[in-house]
Amino acid sequence: MKKKILLLLFIVVHFSNAQERFVVYFDNNKFELNKTEQAKFDKWILENKTSKILSITGSTDEVGSSGFNDTLSQKRVNSIYSKVNGKIKIREDFKSISLGEKGATSPNKAENRKAIIHYILEKDLARENEILGIKPKVVVEEEIVPIEEETMNFPEGATLEDKIGLSTKGTLIRLEDINFHINTFAIIPSSKKSIDELIYVLKKYPKLKIEIQGHICCVNKDARNLSLDRARQVKRILMSEGIDDKRVKVKGFGVSKPKFAIPEKSEFEAGRNRRVEIMILDK
Repeated sequence: MKKKILLLLFIVVHFSNAQERFVVYFDNNKFELNKTEQAKFDKWILENKTSKILSITGSTDEVGSSGFNDTLSQKRVNSIYSKVNGKIKIREDFKSISLGEKGATSPNKAENRKAIIHYILEKDLARENEILGIKPKVVVEEEIVPIEEETMNFPEGATLEDKIGLSTKGTLIRLEDINFHINTFAIIPSSKKSIDELIYVLKKYPKLKIEIQGHICCVNKDARNLSLDRARQVKRILMSEGIDDKRVKVKGFGVSKPKFAIPEKSEFEAGRNRRVEIMILDK
């Protein structure tokens, strides 16, 4: 009994927001439509070529055994489905629902011998999921704990490829010698060697995914979001060399993560704060 109640509740909830329904009726103990109902059904098909069917629910009156009625209502569903299949779009998660005599809700037995088509009109298809109460899945990104490069103790003279090979997810690696014209995101020509090395590694290891992180120095606030623009500029160059956009994320930290306190005491400290790093997201 509980299963029957739950099934009925599911049907009511699942289709309460569906905008349209069409009903056809059957003669006693029949699963094929009579001429009158068939004509009505054919007319509905012609008028709904661009609609989309969500479900077909079959039911019977209470005459006969429960087993017979369950089988009969399913035959009614199958019969209607065979007539619309290929003529009207049907939702991928289409529901074929056989209620048997559990669908007998009217004191008039003839009104219980039916099949109900739930469907959506073409004008409402853009709101299909909304109508059905289906909410988009929220993808929660994994929070990656950054690992500062200094704690990795990379061998002296290690190349970018060496460092990435020794890294784990979350490792931060400074891209050496990537510099920009003052107060812009324009990369100076001397940065080419470092960027070419990054391109080489990304092409050699196609599973490698990174986040490019920009940092600036010498000011109290990144008012123009320059750190993000610089990270984006590096990504643009990678994409122009055929690196897939999905493999590279960008983030600008402004002056929120300095290596040395601001204001910096020397050009060396300013240079360490003014940097581009990559964080390993996957490899």
